Amino acid sequence: MRSYNDDLDKIHVPRFEEKAGFYTSPKRSWNMARIRGKNSKPELILRKALWAKNIRFRLHDKSLPGTPDIVIKKYKLAIFVDGEFWHGFDWKNNRDRIKSNRLFWIPKIERNMQKDVRANLALRELEYTVFRFWTQDIIKKLPIVINQIELFIESRKFWK
Repeated sequence: MRSYNDDLDKIHVPRFEEKAGFYTSPKRSWNMARIRGKNSKPELILRKALWAKNIRFRLHDKSLPGTPDIVIKKYKLAIFVDGEFWHGFDWKNNRDRIKSNRLFWIPKIERNMQKDVRANLALRELEYTVFRFWTQDIIKKLPIVINQIELFIESRKFWK
């Protein structure tokens, strides 16, 4: 069995410090400190919608690679809710939009994308199906997202 770390060389992200040449205003620092890694608004919206559809799940399962936001173990389904900035939505086009502290943010986001690929591979090795939804899809297209999850569950019920 191959390890999911074998395929990719780890991207080095420099420490975000003034002595390393990175600077941010106190207001920006305050804003960034309040961005959540889990229990974000889009994640809560998705969880509430799943619960309303009588779909039961576990949260942030640390025993699984990548610590999925939502896990439905019965059907081996791992769901991630990815923020557009942090996980590189349309990265080829949006990479050049980063204007400040580029030497930190570009490797940081590319490293996050690399971690996502590794987590996906590791979960597939454990025979999990991985769904990754952008926060904008959950906010703007929630019925489509829920439908996709329901269709997957229904197809798994059929084959059991």
